[in-house]
Amino acid sequence: MSVARAERLVNLVLCLLSTRQYLSAERIRGIVPGYADAPTDDAFFRTFERDKTELRELGIPLEVGRNLVSDTVDGYRIARRDYELGEIDLAPDEAAAVALAVRLWDSPELVGAAHGALLKLRAAGVDVDQSAPTVVESKVRTTEPAFGPLLAAVQAGQVVSFDYRRPSPAELRERTLEPWGVVSWRGRWYVVGHDRDRKAPRCFRLSRVVGEVRKVGRPGVVRRPEGVDLMGFVADTHAEPPRLSSASMWVAEGRAAGVRRRGKVVEAREVDGVPGHVIEIDLHYPDAAAGWLAGYGADVLVLEPEVLAKSVRERLLSAAGGVR
Repeated sequence: MSVARAERLVNLVLCLLSTRQYLSAERIRGIVPGYADAPTDDAFFRTFERDKTELRELGIPLEVGRNLVSDTVDGYRIARRDYELGEIDLAPDEAAAVALAVRLWDSPELVGAAHGALLKLRAAGVDVDQSAPTVVESKVRTTEPAFGPLLAAVQAGQVVSFDYRRPSPAELRERTLEPWGVVSWRGRWYVVGHDRDRKAPRCFRLSRVVGEVRKVGRPGVVRRPEGVDLMGFVADTHAEPPRLSSASMWVAEGRAAGVRRRGKVVEAREVDGVPGHVIEIDLHYPDAAAGWLAGYGADVLVLEPEVLAKSVRERLLSAAGGVR
């Protein structure tokens, strides 16, 4: 799916989810970004029909109806009662997928589009459900500074250059890249593309990009090759045998079922007067487990190893700093 189509679908969901009214196709055309670009009425209706089919295939419940008996055309909305999910206890791999989605929403490019759609709804006089919780809520900010400029370069098809820090041997080199895409793998962000210096496809970790990302040349000159699997390329580049490591943590009684399922209870222990248990768990990738464990908040306290405990604390402090 193209970036433009994905953004249009997100805007459409936000529009239909944030109103109690049935919105006609023509009104949706004027509100949702992406539809106004249609050159003709027929082109708009074809695009709108494809988008409705796409949402239904994704399991999003579209309601069709009319606000008044006198209305001459059908309208659309998404009932929040059918769209929202109940309480869910996620397994570690499921929690990792949700964490990735949260990171994407946390980026200025995507969260800005979401809030912009809601503002246009209100400006157009659509009855937005003020009592409902915020549709997009960012909590832990983990996006690297280079994320925005590189994502913009991918969308614009523009060559970029940046200073890149290599860990071994330790050095700082300038790279010139034709970016194909930005992906997340095992809790880290990477940009994949054609390295003009090495004349070959390469991927670069965003946390090692130093300073600003510089634009080179005109937009529209970079094309992603057909059939390229960006995630697979990053995985193959960083392939390594899983490292099995043991971690010890305190878990509050009756809480964090996802952690309890994966570990074994060693002993009962109170922490600050709260009853709980010490649990040992085997982790293949301890570094990537910090985000998962931090999601349990005060219900989980990592005891060992200290590196994992420190990483979890840093994430919790970052989340607390983002609360207003």
